[in-house]
Amino acid sequence: MVMRKLREATKPIMLLAAAAFVALMVFEWGMDITGQSSGGLGEIGRVNGEPVSYDAYMAAYRNLYDQVQRTQEAPITSQQNKELEDAAWDEVVNQILIRQELRRRGIGVTDEEIRQAAQLSPPADLRPQFTNEQGQFDLAAYQQFLASLPQDQLLLLEAYYRDVIPRGKLLRQVSTGMYPTDAELWRMYRDQHDQVWIRYIALDPATRYPDDEFEVTDEEIEAYYEANKEEFAIPARATVKVVVLDKTPTPEDTAAMRTRAMEIRQRLVEGEDFAELARTESADDATAQQGGELGVFRKGQMVAEFDSAVFRSRPGEIVGPVRTAFGYHVIEVEQRWGQDSAQARHILIPFQRTDDSEIELLTMADSLEDLSEQLTLEDAASTVGLSATTVQLSENFPFIQGAGQITEGVDWVFEEAEPGDVSPVFETDQAFYVLELVDKQPAGYLPLEDARPAIEATLRFQKKMEQAVEEGEQILARIRQGESLESIADELGLQIREAGPFTRNDFVPGIGRHNAAIGAAFGLRPGEISDVVTTTDNAFILEQIAFEKADSAAWLSQKLEQRQQVIAALQQQRLQEWIEALRASARIVDRRAEVLQPADESDVPQLPRVF
Repeated sequence: MVMRKLREATKPIMLLAAAAFVALMVFEWGMDITGQSSGGLGEIGRVNGEPVSYDAYMAAYRNLYDQVQRTQEAPITSQQNKELEDAAWDEVVNQILIRQELRRRGIGVTDEEIRQAAQLSPPADLRPQFTNEQGQFDLAAYQQFLASLPQDQLLLLEAYYRDVIPRGKLLRQVSTGMYPTDAELWRMYRDQHDQVWIRYIALDPATRYPDDEFEVTDEEIEAYYEANKEEFAIPARATVKVVVLDKTPTPEDTAAMRTRAMEIRQRLVEGEDFAELARTESADDATAQQGGELGVFRKGQMVAEFDSAVFRSRPGEIVGPVRTAFGYHVIEVEQRWGQDSAQARHILIPFQRTDDSEIELLTMADSLEDLSEQLTLEDAASTVGLSATTVQLSENFPFIQGAGQITEGVDWVFEEAEPGDVSPVFETDQAFYVLELVDKQPAGYLPLEDARPAIEATLRFQKKMEQAVEEGEQILARIRQGESLESIADELGLQIREAGPFTRNDFVPGIGRHNAAIGAAFGLRPGEISDVVTTTDNAFILEQIAFEKADSAAWLSQKLEQRQQVIAALQQQRLQEWIEALRASARIVDRRAEVLQPADESDVPQLPRVF
């Protein structure tokens, strides 16, 4: 058993140590993955005078690229790629800033610290390999494994700890004092577990009082505008012409997918093995390697079309193609227990473009880009049988119908383009698109006359709220004189509503969340009535019906775990704030645009897009 665990653990620790070792070569020693001195394109920027090497940047970029590609089936789009490039840059800059801070603070690691960490604190990713049948970490087995490692792997593990331990020390320094008291933990627990029941009346000033009873003067409007001008800030705007090439499969593509599904069904009818076909043909990654097995499921558990096909078929029958939102399914019902449950397997043929259709789309995108270098966008689009539309863009809302979020295109519009310029072809998950800038306006403020209706409505509501508070005070006075809340509400046409149980952190329909009304509800005693309580859009009078305190014994039983969770969250927040502060005060020079995007294609090669 121990030797089996050792063999299973060898590969993870080699990968873990090797990854840390590569990171050290890149970030600490300025070497690339071949062990040679940094070469490539040299430096692509500087952080406080220290070079950012092309090799370090590319290592971070490739790592992020691979991570994202593993999470999605479709190729990474140009917009995603730009985001990855920026994320890689941020990662490398942060690493350099952390390294500089380690040097500035004199934080290092001794050989004895490394030895103790390796003996007693294995990397988190390695611990599961040495968990015994009781779910506990088997330290003896881990140490036996450690003793069996050859010298070269021990050096890699040493490199891992030499990197990790100083960073841990830095984190502890940065997050010093992050220790919530028992009182703070108890307050957090109470916010989640104290419960209250209330009844209340809402005065609803927006609808209770007619607009014509409240006059708003020009002087009031102008004063509000000047005092709250930032409310009327408007982002940079642009008028662009756009051509969108939708990636959505065409009706012909869908028909081709159905034909393919029918061909697979025929192969199954003729005797081919279902499991083998599922492994090679099914687009359902979750079931393909299990031969398409879906297991046992109840009636109504699957989407309607799939469910209907299964429960009207006999065991052993090959069903389909069945169309759902996911594509075409070829199904074999293995067992069925009446209309209660069934066991089945399937092969999914998704809605996607055929190879010919994909090539045609890419060819059209290339042609549009080439033509746009000599023609206006409208003329270029017309030449390839497309049309351009004119749309308004806002810098803080990068969206175009049919293409979705166009962050890359908006960056081009507001940072690079001049009126008349035509963009290269950009890409989102939904489409390819090309832009032509018509004109753009800088950020500014909404003119007073355009802002007037909104200001008038705001001031009128403020006056209504004042009226509601005054009416609420009159109601409270009558209650204090002995009248019941029910009789007053009935006389004034107000409804008494109930709410609860709810906690301080809950959203309460009709009242809201984390506002003065919620706070007032918990500040009362059973049977006690509140003062008039206002929120941003309403005024309330509340009466507490019942209150249930959080269980202090239950809190004590989980206090240690709660403290660890809170400390971890606070440390993460503090670390993020600290890194942002480092970046804000650092001298960061980004030369990627200059080095990686040469104007002359004969110059240095551009950053590779695919690996």
